[in-house]
Amino acid sequence: MNLSALFDVSNVFVLPFWALMILLPNWNWTRKVMGSVLPFVALSGLYIYLFIHSLDPESVQAFANPQLSDLARLFADERVMATGWIHFLVMDLFVGRWIYWEGQRTGVWTVHSLVFCLFAGPIGLLSHILTQWITQLFWKKATDSSPDSVVVE
Repeated sequence: MNLSALFDVSNVFVLPFWALMILLPNWNWTRKVMGSVLPFVALSGLYIYLFIHSLDPESVQAFANPQLSDLARLFADERVMATGWIHFLVMDLFVGRWIYWEGQRTGVWTVHSLVFCLFAGPIGLLSHILTQWITQLFWKKATDSSPDSVVVE
């Protein structure tokens, strides 16, 4: 399979996982699928394959002593860019899975954070952290001020 095809297949490969987490978060099949590490094994295997095949003396030097201009030149190479893109796919999906499971565990709404994570991983992560913090802040205040939480001595 050529590089372009691997790139295209990888992009399509992650979409069902995102769709399940975003559109059907409480479905039993979503929980089963997202409980598996196999998607990460497959993507990581592809990443390792591409990483090994993108190494040459220039790329090794650029990674050993990273300078912005060298990395920019390096990522202009399709092999290196495809490897970097798979890196993004793996890590964004991993973070998205963590957000998904945190939402399942805590009941915090995650759809918006997962959408952000799909398109810009760190923004989705920050969105979830803020959503979790705000939810805890207001939920704690609401339960603290409820008549049931008043202790009479």
